[in-house]
Amino acid sequence: MGPCTPLLTLFLLSWLRPLQGQQHHLVEYMEHRLAALEERLAQCQDQSSRHAAELRDFKNKMLPLLEVAEKEREALRTEADTISGRVDRLEREVDYLETQNPALPCVEVDEKVTGGPGIKGKGRRNEKYDMLTDCGYTISQVRSMKILKRFGGPAGLWTKDPMGPTEKIYVLDGTQNDTAFVFPRLRDFTLAMAARKASRVRVPFPWVGTGQLVYGGFLYYARRPPGGPGGGGELENTLQLIKFHLANRTVVDSSVFPAEGLIPPYGLTADTYIDLAADEEGLWAVYATREDDRHLCLAKLDPQTLDTEQQWDTPCPRENAEAAFVICGTLYVVYNTRPASRARIQCSFDASGTLTPERAALPYFPRRYGAHASLRYNPRERQLYAWDDGYQIVYKLEMKKKEEEV
Repeated sequence: MGPCTPLLTLFLLSWLRPLQGQQHHLVEYMEHRLAALEERLAQCQDQSSRHAAELRDFKNKMLPLLEVAEKEREALRTEADTISGRVDRLEREVDYLETQNPALPCVEVDEKVTGGPGIKGKGRRNEKYDMLTDCGYTISQVRSMKILKRFGGPAGLWTKDPMGPTEKIYVLDGTQNDTAFVFPRLRDFTLAMAARKASRVRVPFPWVGTGQLVYGGFLYYARRPPGGPGGGGELENTLQLIKFHLANRTVVDSSVFPAEGLIPPYGLTADTYIDLAADEEGLWAVYATREDDRHLCLAKLDPQTLDTEQQWDTPCPRENAEAAFVICGTLYVVYNTRPASRARIQCSFDASGTLTPERAALPYFPRRYGAHASLRYNPRERQLYAWDDGYQIVYKLEMKKKEEEV
């Protein structure tokens, strides 16, 4: 070895001593961190074991409670089913008792009804009506009810044209409006987005109430002329009948209804002053006047000219009446209470005199949402189109001959 070897050895030794010191400190640091991690892992394991034990204890406590709750739930379900069956049975028994023990007809005897010429107006008054057809049916019962949907506000009217060849549905929403919805068929009306399928027909004058009628391709409705009900002037408490052609969208005729001092005919439907109806015999109008503010009046109209052919003072009270319709020349008045409960036909008046009130059936309507804002009879289908608090309902009717015992 040369003379430089000791110097090289000293240089290497001096260079390795700091490295050995750094490695020692690094090892000590790593050992310290590992010890800390082991301590944390031990703590986590202890906590996990403790939580698992607590969960096992909680599970052991809850299992009996869940079993008891399940048994109570089954007992409540069985009790609810039992109560539901009892309620259904009671409803059937009540319906049977109502059928077997009908209430007396809501008829009041009044000299003004049974005698006297009545108020002056177009057409004969209180004379027996001569039937134009051989229709001799009366209502036996309301056989079924079908709720179609909810469309529009609480008051309105929906109907078909009993004389038309199409299946169009006409919807007139509200008591003071000028736009009617027309749906191609019933299926389109029942769709969720029904309004998109409808065409709109705007009439030149807003209608009043829910007494409108679609008949023979025309919309018949009452409008309030300037100075009409609530407006003051010479035409105070008078209404004008409008005959509107639905296809041409033009007014083809109009006439002031020949009755003075008009008041709402139905005590529970304050917005309607004239309620138009159609049956197998043609066009009718239900109304009331201040001359006899306790009873309804009936008029037979000429659908071509709007002339009043005959008029009758009926014994049917206005109080608690909500709607009416005509079948085979017989007026049927539906009564309810305020707040609304279960409606019932409680008065009938046969203009031809064939059906007496004592022999007329007084059926109840099935339970519904509220009160009838309108009822429209379709003689071709023998069913009623009802508007009940915004819900559109179809009632199927069961008929029998007027001469048969009810």
